Amino acid sequence: MQKIRVAEVLAALSLTTDVAAGMSFEKGLRVCAVATAFADSALGVDSVTRRVVFEVALLRSVGCTSFAPELADVFGDDVAFQAALKRLDHGDEAVFASQLRTFGDWAGAEGPRLARTFVDVFPTMGVEAMRSGCETSRALGTGLGLLPDSVAALDDVYERWDGRGIPEGRRGTQLSQAARIVHIAEQAVLAHDLGGEPAAVFEIRRRSGGHLDPDLARAFVADTSLALKPLEQPNALAAVLDLEPVPHVTVPFGSLPQLCAVLAQVVDLKSRWLLGHSEHVATLAADAGALAGLDPAAVSELRCAALVHDLGRVGIPTNIWDRSGPLGMAEVEKVRMHTYWTHRILERVPALAGLAPTASAHHERVEGGGYHRGDPSRHLPIAARILAAADVFAALTEPRAHREAYTVPAAADLLVQQAETGGLDREACAAVIEAAGLPKPRRVLPSGLTEREVEVLCLAARGLSNRQIGERLSISNRTVGHHLAHIYDKTGRRSRAGVAVFAMEHRLLP
Repeated sequence: MQKIRVAEVLAALSLTTDVAAGMSFEKGLRVCAVATAFADSALGVDSVTRRVVFEVALLRSVGCTSFAPELADVFGDDVAFQAALKRLDHGDEAVFASQLRTFGDWAGAEGPRLARTFVDVFPTMGVEAMRSGCETSRALGTGLGLLPDSVAALDDVYERWDGRGIPEGRRGTQLSQAARIVHIAEQAVLAHDLGGEPAAVFEIRRRSGGHLDPDLARAFVADTSLALKPLEQPNALAAVLDLEPVPHVTVPFGSLPQLCAVLAQVVDLKSRWLLGHSEHVATLAADAGALAGLDPAAVSELRCAALVHDLGRVGIPTNIWDRSGPLGMAEVEKVRMHTYWTHRILERVPALAGLAPTASAHHERVEGGGYHRGDPSRHLPIAARILAAADVFAALTEPRAHREAYTVPAAADLLVQQAETGGLDREACAAVIEAAGLPKPRRVLPSGLTEREVEVLCLAARGLSNRQIGERLSISNRTVGHHLAHIYDKTGRRSRAGVAVFAMEHRLLP
C-alpha cells in the first residue's frame, strides 16, 4: 500500500505559516533543521525528545491564524504585525525601546500610534491571543497525529525563560525542553538571515537568561557551526526530511484527505467570513466530480485539491478579506497573489505537489482573464474547472463582510450566467449545481449539541457578540449565555478560535 510521510504534510503547514506570519519562505523549515541538529549533536537528547523538537519546530506557528481577525481589527495588517512580533524582545528595555520606534511602520504615519497601542494592550490582548493560539494548536496538532508531548510543548512557544512570556508566564524549567530548544533555534535562524553566524551568536548571547535558557544558549554558542550546518544545505526541505528522527512517521495514502482538512482549517481561521469555506468547496467539488464521471481516485484527489486551494490566502492581510467596502488596486493585486502562494507551497512538498496545478487554478477563467496565470482554463482538466465552479458557488452561498449569502437558486442562476459569458466551464457548472441540489441526510450532531446550540456556536465562531447572536436568533442575551456555557462544556473549547476549529472539524458551518 502506498504511504506518505507525515513530515511532508507538516512541512507544507510550516510553509503556510511562514506566509501567514510574514516570514521568509522556508524559515520554519530552517528552524526545524537547526533545532533538530542542535538537539541531536550538541545535547544528545533521547529519541522521544528529538521527535518532539522536530514536530514543535515545524509547527510552532500552527495557531498563527487563530487570532488574525482580532489582530486585524486593532493593528490593520495582521501579517506585518506577526512578523514584527517575532523579533520583539520586551525583556531588554533598550532593545525594546529601539524596536518600538519602527513598530507599526506598515501603517505609515499611524505607526507610532500602533506602537503605543501595542504596549497598552499586550498584557491583556496578547494573553488572549496566545491562549487562543494554544487552544488551536492543541486541536490541530492532535488532528495531525503529533505526539502528546509535542502538542503540550506548543503551549510554550511564546513563553520565556525569565517568565515574562505569554500566555501563562511560565519560567525556567517549567517550560518544556523541546520548546526551549526551539526558542534558541528560531532566534538563531532569524539573526542568521540578517547577518550570518556572527549575528546568530550575538543574538543568542544577548537573549541568554532573558528570553532563552542560559545553559542551552551556552551549549549553542560553544559549537554554533555544527548547529547551523543544516543551513548550508540549499534545499531546506531535503535537510528537514534527512533530519527527521527514525522511524519516519508514515500513513496510508488514503489518509491524505484527513491531513489536508487540517491545512484547510488553518486557512479558514484567517477570517471570520471564511470559516468552513474550504470544506464547503471540497464537498461540492467532490460530489460534482463524481456526477461528472470522475473515478474514485480522481474524486479523492479533487477533494484534496479543494481542501488546500486557498492556502495562499493566509499571506494576505485579514483586513483585506474582511473589507466591507471596495478594494483599491494595490489590494486587488495582493488578493491575486494568493493563488500563486497556493501553488508555491504545494509544489514544494512531494506529497502534495500533484495537487498544485488544480488547487492553484481556481481563479482561472475559460476565456482567460483570471489569475494568477491568466491562461484560458478551457485547456485545464475537468477537475480544475469543477473546482473553480465549486469555489464560486460556495462563496456565493456563504455570507461575506460586504453582503449576505445568496440563496441556492440565486447562486445557481449566477453560476449559469458566468458559464454563458465564458467565465466558468458549462459542464463544470452543471455538475456543481446538480451536486448542490442533492438531498442531505439528517445530520447527527457532535458532542450532544442541539440544533440551537449549533446555530449559536456557528455565530460565535464568526465573532458575533452575545447581543448580535441574540438579535440574529431572536433570543435574549441571557439565553445566548446559557447556550454558550453548554457549548463550552460539551466541546471542551473556551475561545472563539477553539469553537471555530470545532465547527470546521465537524462540518457545522453553513
